[in-house]
This record gives sequence, structure tokens and C-alpha cells, in this order.
Amino acid sequence: MADPSYPDDLRYHAEHDWARIEGDTATFGVTWYAQDALGEVVFFEPPEIGSQVQKDTAYAEVESVKAVSDVYAPMSGEITEVNAAAQESPELINSAPYGEGWMVKVKLSNPSEGDELLDSDAYQQLLAD
Repeated sequence: MADPSYPDDLRYHAEHDWARIEGDTATFGVTWYAQDALGEVVFFEPPEIGSQVQKDTAYAEVESVKAVSDVYAPMSGEITEVNAAAQESPELINSAPYGEGWMVKVKLSNPSEGDELLDSDAYQQLLAD
């Protein structure tokens, strides 16, 4: 498993998801905290490419040895890419949650939603509360 970390270049959602925003696109994944709480991830069910996701709603499922959990969209948009490597090797979500364990890429419909997300310090404060 990866060591606890919350990179400063990401924005965080209170449901333990992250977004790496690059202009009008973003990459989404789950945080170190989320993968740690899930335990060993054994299955990742992504959305279809071309489907729409809405901020604060579930867009995918991950199954771990403990439970099946929804993954929530930190921002709204259209799915443009799904991480096939994470589908084939879901353990990447545990070992590299901010790298090879990313989940989807999204063309953002409202990039300003990123302003509502937490920075690394605020997210870590949320975890501490």
C-alpha cells in the first residue's frame, strides 16, 4: 500500500475523492484515506466513456475485501477516458491512488466547481475533525 499523502496539486472532495484539474479537463481518483478505509480493492467498475457525471453523485463502484463502495464525482462533466489498467489490476488503486490508480478523465462542464473543492490542508483538517 502507498504511504499516506495528499498532494498539493490536487483538489479534494469531502467524500474522499480527488481531482487533478488541467484547464477544462480533470482526472479523478480516490484519496489515500479512501483506499486505506476500503482495504484491498479487488474490483473497479467504471462508467461508460461518453456518460455524464454530476458533482456529488456516484459515478463508479469499487469492491474491496470489506465492502462495495460508491465513488463520488468531485466535479461535473463527460467521461472521456477510463483507466483500463485499474480495471485489470484494481490493486493499483491501493498502491498508487494518485498515479497509476486514477479512475477516469473528464471533460468538465463547469470548471469553476473546482473552486468549491478542498485544498490539501483543508482536506487533511477534515480528516482530523
